[in-house]
Amino acid sequence: MTTQVNKTAHAFDKVRLDALLNRRFFYAPAFEIYGGVAGLYDYGPPGSSLQANIIDQWRKHFIVEEGMLELDTTIMTPAPVFETSGHVARFADWMVKDTKTGDVLRADHLVKNVLEARLAGDLEARGVAAAPQDEKDKKKKKKGAKAAAVVLEDAVVKEYETILAQLDNYSGPQLGELCRTHNIRNPDTDNEVGEPQQFNLMFTSSIGPTGQHPGYLRPETAQGHFLNFSRLLEYNNGRVPFASAQIGRSFRNEISPRAGLLRVREFTMAEIEHYVDPEDKNHEKFKEVRDVEIVLLDRHVQEAGSSATKKMKIGDAVDQGVIANQTLGYFVARIYQFLIKIGINPERLRFRQHMGNEMAHYATDCWDAEIHNSTGWTECVGCADRAAYDLSVHSAKTGHPLIVRQALKEPIVTEKEAVEWNKKVLGKTFKQDAGTIQKTVESMDEAALVKLKGQLAQGSAVITSVDGKEFQLTPDILTIERKVFKQSIREFTPNVIEPSFGLGRILYTLLEHSFWSREQDVERGVLSLPPLVAPTKVLIVPLSARAEFDPLVLEVSTKLRRAGVFSRVDDSNTSIGKRYARNDELGTPYGVTIDFASVQNRTMTLRERDTMDQRIGSVDDVIAAVTELVNGTIDWGEACQRLPAYDGVQAVD
Repeated sequence: MTTQVNKTAHAFDKVRLDALLNRRFFYAPAFEIYGGVAGLYDYGPPGSSLQANIIDQWRKHFIVEEGMLELDTTIMTPAPVFETSGHVARFADWMVKDTKTGDVLRADHLVKNVLEARLAGDLEARGVAAAPQDEKDKKKKKKGAKAAAVVLEDAVVKEYETILAQLDNYSGPQLGELCRTHNIRNPDTDNEVGEPQQFNLMFTSSIGPTGQHPGYLRPETAQGHFLNFSRLLEYNNGRVPFASAQIGRSFRNEISPRAGLLRVREFTMAEIEHYVDPEDKNHEKFKEVRDVEIVLLDRHVQEAGSSATKKMKIGDAVDQGVIANQTLGYFVARIYQFLIKIGINPERLRFRQHMGNEMAHYATDCWDAEIHNSTGWTECVGCADRAAYDLSVHSAKTGHPLIVRQALKEPIVTEKEAVEWNKKVLGKTFKQDAGTIQKTVESMDEAALVKLKGQLAQGSAVITSVDGKEFQLTPDILTIERKVFKQSIREFTPNVIEPSFGLGRILYTLLEHSFWSREQDVERGVLSLPPLVAPTKVLIVPLSARAEFDPLVLEVSTKLRRAGVFSRVDDSNTSIGKRYARNDELGTPYGVTIDFASVQNRTMTLRERDTMDQRIGSVDDVIAAVTELVNGTIDWGEACQRLPAYDGVQAVD
C-alpha cells in the first residue's frame, strides 16, 4: 500500500520556495557579482535540465505528434521587417513616470497593484482574514506598497472590481484618467505619476561595421516563419494545412521587470504557425479533442466587468461560436493537454479571451492560457488567429507572392466581359495618362463594363479617373467582348493560427504548483515535479564509500544511462535521509539505495519521493521498474505490485 501524503498541511510560502530555488541554483540574477540587471536571469544545472525537459516534451507533443516543420531562424532582424509587420509602430506598452523621482512604472501594472492593495485593505478592515505573511517577506516590502486597512464603500469595491476585470482593455489615455480619478500614485514613494506614454519594447541594434543597416533583436520568433513561407510550402509539396514550429530566444525591453521569471527581458519562446485555408478552418483531428473540458473567460464577461469563468467542452465552445473556429479550438485543447502533462495544476489554469482594445494588431481572435500563481493570473501561452495579416503585408512590401496555388478538382467556368487594349494607339493618344486610363477601366465591375461597352458601340465613351480627370475613348483604343473563362487554379493567402509559449513563465508556475513542505517538518521542502520533466530522474545512493561498492554503483548507473534514464550518484559523507531530502528539493522522483546487502545479494531498494515509500527487488527488476516509471508506462501503484515493500532490514551474511 502506498502512503497518503498531505501536501496542503502548510500554506504555500513563496519566500521559502524562492530560497530553495536560489540555494539549489535553479536560476539566479545574471551578472550578480556586478550588481545584476533587472529582467535578466541565468539558469543553473537543475533549471537548465528542467527547461530542456519541458522543451523535449513540447517537441514530442506538438512537432512530432502533429508532423510540424521545425525551423531555427535568426535573432537579429533588419528594421524593414518589423516596420512592415507593424511592430515598430505598435509593439509597445504604456508607461508612467513618478513626477518627482522619475521612476518608471508600467501603467496597467500600477493600476492593478494599487487597486488590488486597496481591496485587500478593505477585506482586512472588515475582519476577513488575509493569507499569513512571512516575517522575511514583511521586511522586504517597501514603504507604501501595502494599502491601509480602510473600509471602502460597496460601490467603490464594485467599481474597483469592474476596472480590474476590464484592465487589459484600457487604452493609454484611459489608464491616465484612472490614475487621476482614483488618485493612483507610485506606491513606493506616494508621489503622483505623469500621463502614460507609449514605450516600444524592442531592443534596437545595427548590422554592419558602420551601422548602415538598423536592426532589432526579435521580440518573437514568428516573422522568421512568415518570411520562409514559400520555402516551407514547397517543402510540404505545395499543400495546406501545415504547421511550422520554432524554439528560440526572444527579447523585450520590459519597462519594469519585477516578478522574477514572469517578466524578463530575454526569454525562450516556442511558437507554432499553422497555415490554413481561410475558407476552411476545420481541423481533421478536431473530433479527438471535442470532449476536452476547459475553463473559459470570454470577452463579453470581461467587458461586463466580471471575471466569472465557465467550464465548457471544446466542441461546445466552437459550436456556439465562443471560440472562432475548429483549428483555434483544437490548439487550445492541445495547449491544455500539454500543460497538464508537464504538471500544471488544472484547477489553476484558465483560458481568457482578449478584448477588443488589447487584441494584437494582427489578430482576429486570441485566447491566453493563464496560470494562477502567487502574483495572480499570468499569461503563459497565447493562441491567436492572425488571419492573413503577416503574409499579406510582407508580400505587398517585397513583391514576393506569399500565396498558395491550389489545383481545383473541378474547373470553375465563368462568362464575363473582357477588356482588350490597342496599347500602341492608347500610348500614342494619351501618353503619360495611359496607365491611369487602364487602371480606371480594369477596376470597373461587370455592370460598369457592360455600360461602357454600349457607349463604345455608339462611337465613343467618356470615363472619369479617381483624381477626377475625364478621358474620351474610342473603339480603336478599347474593345470589350464577353468571353468564357476556365479557372483550374485557385490562389489564396492562407490564414495563420499561432500558439505561442513563454517557456520561462511555464517553468516558474510549474515550480510553484509543485512546491510543498513535509507535514511533520515545514523546513523540508519538496518539488513534486513529474518524472517526465524532473531534472534528475533517479538518485543513486551508495550507503558506503568503500571500494567494494564501486562496481555495483557503476553497473546501476550504466544500465540506467543505457535505458535513457538520467541519474546522479550522491556518495557524499552525510546520512541517507539528508541526501534524499536534498534531492526532494531538486524534484528527483526516485532514488535507489545500494547497501552491503546489495553488494552481497544483488538487491536494492527503490524510494518514491512524495510518499517516501520504499520497495525492494533485484537490481535488474528495480532498474526495469524505474525505467518504466520514468517513461510513464506504469505508475507507482503498479510498481508496488511488482516489488515488495521494504521493511528496513536486509539480511547480510
